Amino acid sequence: MSIKTATIDGVATIEIARPEKKNAFTVAMYQAMADALNAAREDAAVRAVLITGQPGIFTSGNDVEDFLTRPPGQGSDSMESPVFRFMRALLDCDKPVVAAVTGAAIGIGTTMLLHCDFVYVSDEARLAMPFVALGLVPEYASSLLVPQLMGHRRAAEKLLLGDPFTPEQAVECGIANAVLPAAEVVAHARRVAARFNALPPGAVREAKQLMRAPERERLLQTIRTEGEIFGRRLRSPEAMEAFQAFLQKRKPDFSRF
Repeated sequence: MSIKTATIDGVATIEIARPEKKNAFTVAMYQAMADALNAAREDAAVRAVLITGQPGIFTSGNDVEDFLTRPPGQGSDSMESPVFRFMRALLDCDKPVVAAVTGAAIGIGTTMLLHCDFVYVSDEARLAMPFVALGLVPEYASSLLVPQLMGHRRAAEKLLLGDPFTPEQAVECGIANAVLPAAEVVAHARRVAARFNALPPGAVREAKQLMRAPERERLLQTIRTEGEIFGRRLRSPEAMEAFQAFLQKRKPDFSRF
């Protein structure tokens, strides 16, 4: 299984476990993530959720070959694809979600962190959102949330140029809570998640809902709009050139566009 799940002492752990492919997401993995989050939400024994990857890698983003073979649908159909089911499941999770970023977090690996409640990154982590370089556009409401967090100009560096940022920069701009040594990040994140065993679960859920409510509809609308444009861009000549260059291990040539 590329997504491993286990519930221990009130913490539902969702582990991205495909290290041979740098934890790149397939359609099936997105569906498994959605199912795991929904199951954790419905399980009264679960007080918090922990999402983690493998040593040295959180996720490298989408599996390009799988993504090209089974892209999200277009228009209203796209919202029913597994990637958007995962996005909705994380957005709808009313229990605290803690992320332990154990290494590189690329594309969706970074944008999903925007929807977690606590994020702890290893000192080896590298975050990047290289959508434009692939002929695509930002996703998972990152076009809304990243400028809110760091201002338009710094967001342009991350979303338009695709510049990576360090663990320290992730903390500075508010994406992460703290930087920890690589060997300690998962254990620390688990301890934070376990603290919710001692707190009243109903109060926790309702407090989280109150914190999220003011932006909820705007987030959903942004996700839908981004998804529609992303789907069109995925089939564009620019994206085809970018993906072919990636698969052929060469630099893309956008000079003819």
